[in-house]
Amino acid sequence: MSTPAKARKRAQELQVELERHSRLYYTESAPEISDAEYDRLFRELQELEQAHPELRTPQSPTQRVGAPLPDGESFEKVEHTEPMISIDSLFSEEEVRDFEERILRFLKLESGAELEWSVEPKFDGVSAALIYEDGLFVRALTRGDGRVGEDVTQNLRTVRNIPMALDTSIRPVPELLEVRGEVLIALARFKQLNADRAARGQELFANPRNTTSGAVRRNDPAEVARVPLEFHTYAAPRHSGVEFSTQDELFEALADWGLPFSGYSETVTGIDACLAYHSSLEAARDDLPFEVDGIVAKLNELGLRRRLGKTARAHRWQYAQKFAPREATTVLRAIEISVGTNGRLTPRAHVDPVEVGGVTVRHTTLHNAEHVESLGIKIGDRVFVHRAGDVIPQITGVAKAAAGRAPAGWDEGLPEDLLDEDGEERAGVFHEYAQEFHAPRECPACGTASVQEGKYWRCPNLFGCRPQLVGRTWQLAGRRGFEIDRIGEKQIAQLFDAGLLESPADLFFLDEERSALLALERWGEKSVENLLAQIEERRRVPFERFLVALCIPEVGTATGRLLSQRFKTIDELRGASPEDLIEIDGIGEEVAAQIVAWFAGDENQALIARLEEGGVELVYGSSIPTGGAFADKTVVFTGTLEGMTRAEAKHVVESQGGKVASSVSKKTNFLIVGGKPGSKAKKAEEMGVTVLLEEAFLGRLPG
Repeated sequence: MSTPAKARKRAQELQVELERHSRLYYTESAPEISDAEYDRLFRELQELEQAHPELRTPQSPTQRVGAPLPDGESFEKVEHTEPMISIDSLFSEEEVRDFEERILRFLKLESGAELEWSVEPKFDGVSAALIYEDGLFVRALTRGDGRVGEDVTQNLRTVRNIPMALDTSIRPVPELLEVRGEVLIALARFKQLNADRAARGQELFANPRNTTSGAVRRNDPAEVARVPLEFHTYAAPRHSGVEFSTQDELFEALADWGLPFSGYSETVTGIDACLAYHSSLEAARDDLPFEVDGIVAKLNELGLRRRLGKTARAHRWQYAQKFAPREATTVLRAIEISVGTNGRLTPRAHVDPVEVGGVTVRHTTLHNAEHVESLGIKIGDRVFVHRAGDVIPQITGVAKAAAGRAPAGWDEGLPEDLLDEDGEERAGVFHEYAQEFHAPRECPACGTASVQEGKYWRCPNLFGCRPQLVGRTWQLAGRRGFEIDRIGEKQIAQLFDAGLLESPADLFFLDEERSALLALERWGEKSVENLLAQIEERRRVPFERFLVALCIPEVGTATGRLLSQRFKTIDELRGASPEDLIEIDGIGEEVAAQIVAWFAGDENQALIARLEEGGVELVYGSSIPTGGAFADKTVVFTGTLEGMTRAEAKHVVESQGGKVASSVSKKTNFLIVGGKPGSKAKKAEEMGVTVLLEEAFLGRLPG
């Protein structure tokens, strides 16, 4: 039976009208109707959709809350089409001016030239990307690791200021639009949320940021809908079929389509105006309706952004300038020695819980023994604690030194996480009142004599020290490695304790230990099956992530990617010399030495062999093009080029299949010489390297 035309027309009118009123209320703070009138319209639409289910669309205001995920299910991981990379964080005026000077040099503009900037608050929330197709909201992703996020579409559908359908009344919408912004909770709404929870006898939330993060990743959208989340747009990296020359033009279109903004962004000219905006916003920080930890400044002209491009971790055309950290005082209760993944022994402070910048701080890193000595702190001191950049808690000094006898009950105040299973103080803990800290002479976990490396101390027992084995296995399984998220760090420790793991590679032999796994505490049939199934799925791994999973010192995601682009196989990398590695732009002598030394270790080679035996298969594939004018050639630049910037020239060489190195060596094929060349030109002549002037270089390029 067909739907009456009158009902269809009325349902469409109500969907549009309710979306408009949501926008007026949540985005523009200019409601035109009362809550009761909104509720009446909402109920009318509900009744129409109940009578005619075919009128119920995913974009209907009645469908903001979807079904929960089944127990044990995790969010689908989705690769970002455009990676959500980091922003360079700056703290001082000098750093900001240096940043501007680097941009001016890159663009070949005179020092002091004034560029136009778009400035906005740096929200302390959770970043997310929203995808619209033909004007309809279809997907929401978390930032994740910047390359891969989690699909939280059903949860963000509950955020009332996110339009389910874009407004087409002012201008047509693109076929595809991706907007990015911050999910957060306004301070007034957070206060009310906690007041409501207190009235119901529920535990209070600690702060808006953590509450937002937890809500976004809940499995039940109905629970998310109870949290007053809101979204503020800050970027739109993809918009098909429409072009803009400035961010102002882009944001005007986004506003026309109904995307929400904070209302605090401005367009200014010159770096002095950026600094003034930072100062004014910081002065008004306590009066802002949401948590802000700094500002973000972006070049307004999109063409300049394209020219500047990005590094492996950040765009060159924007920066974040943080606010001064907030500070509090508390008592230093203990210092413990923690053992890192690669054996570094790091002092970690335990302090009496204190709120700093909206976050409850119980622990802070102390970096190394030299840093502790420079602070002059002793156990029992009242110390200053601040959050550097409002993110990382740090002790900055002594407010009042510990003196005299220990306060009553001091020994009973040792935090529980510093006690072993028998209730005794763990090894490597400094807890006596007024005690001074000293560098660790042995590993607190395995008793091996420590070795000093510069300012740091390290346990060399890489393959026999339990925290190192657990940490390395956790990194191998983690999101930067094999992405086995069915197992956590505590479960890994449990498997080592049970003798089911002796090496990180043993994860890929757990299918032989099914019955032993089922016998462990808190391991059920379903969790074991899910873990083993995921391990089977993850045996194929991209080369770059495999390198990160191996826990090679100094090899993180960016360096792993550089290595995977240069070397075709693990065997080719295994045989590389320090000189081969230094040829890679971005890898210095120290990192090269660490990589070579790691591959020279017999136990490391045994680890790779064990992984191969466990069925691990590497997926190779370089992002460096094959063929082209500089295919398989190594190029070095010196001097100032006239026709393009150094970064643009590097991109051209790489797009033509070549590799760009920072110094001349026997493997260099071409030295490209611009104006005022340095010592590289002389060295190239001595080594017989082909030298090309800029004109000859450009002549080799196609077109």
